Formats: sequence, C-alpha cells, structure tokens
Amino acid sequence: MLGSFRVARRTSLPQAIRRQSTTSARTLAPVPGLDLSETKLRRAIFYVPCSEERKIQKSLHSPADCIMYDLEDGVSLNRKSLARSLVAGALSGPQTRELGVRINSIGSGLEADDLAAILRCARLDVIMIPKVETPGDVHYVTSLVDRLAPESKVKIIAGIETALGVVNVRDIALADKRVDALLFAAEDYCADTGITRTKGRQELYFARSVVATTAHAYKLQAIDMVTMDFRDMDVLREESREGAEMGFTGKQVIHPAQVDVVQECFAPSSETVAKAWRIVDGYQKHYTLGKGAFDLDGKAIDMPVVKWAYRVLHRAELAGVDGTKIGD
Repeated sequence: MLGSFRVARRTSLPQAIRRQSTTSARTLAPVPGLDLSETKLRRAIFYVPCSEERKIQKSLHSPADCIMYDLEDGVSLNRKSLARSLVAGALSGPQTRELGVRINSIGSGLEADDLAAILRCARLDVIMIPKVETPGDVHYVTSLVDRLAPESKVKIIAGIETALGVVNVRDIALADKRVDALLFAAEDYCADTGITRTKGRQELYFARSVVATTAHAYKLQAIDMVTMDFRDMDVLREESREGAEMGFTGKQVIHPAQVDVVQECFAPSSETVAKAWRIVDGYQKHYTLGKGAFDLDGKAIDMPVVKWAYRVLHRAELAGVDGTKIGD
C-alpha cells in the first residue's frame, strides 16, 4: 500500500488526496470526515482604489490571489461616480485572477449605485460588503443580485468591522449560501469600540478568534486584518504568521509590496509539507498493520493530526507549493 501511495504522490498530489473519498482501503487508507472542499485560495486580497486608473492598470500584473477593486474607503466622496465607471472597465479586462469589488456599506446611500454599476460585469467574481452587522445587510445585496443579475455566480465576503457584527457573526455566516468568507477589519472595529491599538494586538485577539472560528464552523474562508504599516515587512510577516496560526486563511493587503510576503505566509512552507507527507505515509503504513495512533519522532499521531496533514497537502497544491517529492 505504501508503495502504491508513493507512485500517486510522485505523479499528482491532489489525485492522491482526492482519492480518499473514492478509493477502497486496499489501495489507500480511508480518512473519515476529511473535508477538502476548498478549491480556490484567497491568501492576499489586494485593495485597489478605483478612482485611479494608473493603479487599476498596475493591478492587472499583480500576483495576488484576489484583486479587490475598492469603491469604499479608498475613494473620496467626490470621486465615487468616476470610480464606478473605471471599475466597470476593470471588470471587463483579460485578468485571470479572482476579481472583486468592495462596495460602500449598506445604509451609506451609495451602495445601490455601486451594485447597479458592477452587477452586469461578466468578470465580477466576488462582492465584499463592508461593515456587515446583521443578516439583512447580506440580504440587501443578494436581493439585488437576484434582480439585476439572476444568472450571476458571484460570491459574497462579509466584512465584520463592529461590535454588533462580531455578536451577530454566526447569523451573518448563515445569511445566504453565497457567503463565501468572513473578513475582520481592525481599524473600523477599534473606532466602533474605542479600543486602543497596541503592537502586541492582544486587544483584538477575541474578535479575530471569533471571526476565524465562525468561518471554519461553516466551511468559509477567514480573512484577517490589514497591516497598516505597509513599509515594515517584519511587522507584516509577524502579523501574517500570527493570523495563519489563528486559523485565518488569508489577509487584506493595501500595497503591492505586501502581496508576496502575505501569500508566502498563508501557504504551507516546504518544512510543513515535508512533515505532512511523513504523517500521511506513517498513517498509510500503520493502517495496514491494523494500528490507529502511532509514534512519529516521539509524538503521538492520531486521526485529527492525519486530517491536518491532508489539509496541508491540499492547500499546498492549491498554492502551487512543490512538495510532491519531499521526503521520498
């Protein structure tokens, strides 16, 4: 069995993993309850102000997993109309990455015009709704989608940015099947609650944990806060690694220089991939011997750890990490 697994491993990482749901125990040991439904990463969501055509053009060459054209905070009030016309053009280009638009918040008086401008654009993949506080905010957007673009397959990212949003986050996550991710925005949350930001970020731990945990509970992606000091790559790397350790699957980005660091931190490292392969190989071997938990480097490995390893390998494949021969 171990030998057959290594052949699959050298040819195609995702094939070896996906076979878990279809292959009998004679070829691969089963992993009950393994969920590998994630098909697209959003490690970096890169905000691009849509009132500046130069920045829109530069975004076409960005490696970010998701380009988020911004009609909200990145656009001054007197340039909203211009931004709507420019974003329509941006959403008709040849870009192959996921494209989205952050509209203005529900109740701002600007959101209806935003949605009217973007919903008929063929390349609109995702809408980010900022400052979501109740399921009604999501329902407002999805009702307009159904009316103006009934054939659209657009996804929704719900921005959790206030105390009320944190309290209602479960209901927001369940508001509509098109909700695909929950996003935490620290600056608006601090403004709403009066929290004072510190370098240690401990004052944000509860809210971030609630958002990340709720997202995972309902099989959604979890997007972490912006690093405002965009010139400090050390702080960015520290915050990104911390976010990944907390369970976030990606991070918001406001400057092109942040993209590569964030996407590296939210992809499994080669060392992590190597460890995951050793766990999977060990599980396959011990399964044939009729053993459940086993020892690896003095640590007990049981089913939750095996599932973690498979998820690491799946995410590595989605991220394009070359790990198919590590540990052979």
